[in-house]
Amino acid sequence: MKTYHFKAIRAQQADGHDVFCFAAEPADVLAFSEIERVGRDDDGELKGFQRHQVAPHIKEIRDYHTRDDALLPNAVIVAFLDNVTVKDLGDGIVDVVISVPEGGNRPGFVVDGQQRLTALSGIRKPGFQVFVSALICKDYNELRQQFVLINNTRPLPKTLIYELLPNVEGLPERFTARKFAARLVDRLNFRPDSVLRGEIRQHTNPKGVLSDTAMQKIVMNSASDGAIRDLMQESDLTPESMKKLEDEAFHLFNDYFKAIIAVFGEEWVGMNPKTSRLRHGAGLVAMGFVMDQLRSADLQRCDTYYDRFVRGLEALKPHTAWTRGNWQLGDVLTTPWNGIQNTPTDINVLTNYLIRSLKRSLRHLEQAAA
Repeated sequence: MKTYHFKAIRAQQADGHDVFCFAAEPADVLAFSEIERVGRDDDGELKGFQRHQVAPHIKEIRDYHTRDDALLPNAVIVAFLDNVTVKDLGDGIVDVVISVPEGGNRPGFVVDGQQRLTALSGIRKPGFQVFVSALICKDYNELRQQFVLINNTRPLPKTLIYELLPNVEGLPERFTARKFAARLVDRLNFRPDSVLRGEIRQHTNPKGVLSDTAMQKIVMNSASDGAIRDLMQESDLTPESMKKLEDEAFHLFNDYFKAIIAVFGEEWVGMNPKTSRLRHGAGLVAMGFVMDQLRSADLQRCDTYYDRFVRGLEALKPHTAWTRGNWQLGDVLTTPWNGIQNTPTDINVLTNYLIRSLKRSLRHLEQAAA
């Protein structure tokens, strides 16, 4: 067991939490703390939370700190879960002892400052110290919570913040809708039985093609005034019922995109946002409203949602121009297939056109069946 001793200044902040600051050499900080980068295990479960290294940024820091007059006044933030003891010495001063088991896991996790530490680790500069602002968390969830709250005001990739949300409890209310959407998008992207497995571009899946924010927007729109909202009204929102709600929402979305692939195969399979507006953010969000419309539509001889989606999309297909031709968006308004952009105005225009075309096509189906 290797131990590190520091005299630190303790700050009085939230009850039950130790927050203190001390100076340490970068090599020591890296010896007692991990930089746990975000990733996925073999089962698709999220692990870690730190973004990947930014090579140009690290080089810039390293180049500067090779100078003799280099300074680094801003502190690195490290969170601890265990193996740390704090003894009060009076007057706001504490004695901090950090223990690192031989061959075991380091007890600290770098919450902020990983690029600085990585840069400094490649420089031989004996005696150079950095400030360390440290806190002790009761568990891993609180550690992730602090990471999200601390970095949400910094220029951290929103995709990383959103991908972490499903695994963090106790966040402010403004994260709630996005958290449900992020959790459902996670399922669609990583569950083995999902037709969209690996298709959604996320921080841990950069090869994906579909925009994660567009997919989350579909979910949030549906939860606000669509199919998912209807499912929520049937639920008492207990943890058990929320799990059931997520399962139902997953199967609803999975069936819908399975139907999209069946009906619009040539305009979906192997395509990207530049070659098909169906895979584009504007097309995805607009088609989300189509899903909500079809779920509530009264279609005869459709026993499952998948059957209903396929029949409705087949009726809509002649009115679309995902990869070629023009959109006949109004009596005189014609737009090239790739003229639709990912702007609120274009999304609204495309959505209204698709819903009008769908309702008209469904009426013709009903008249033909009568």
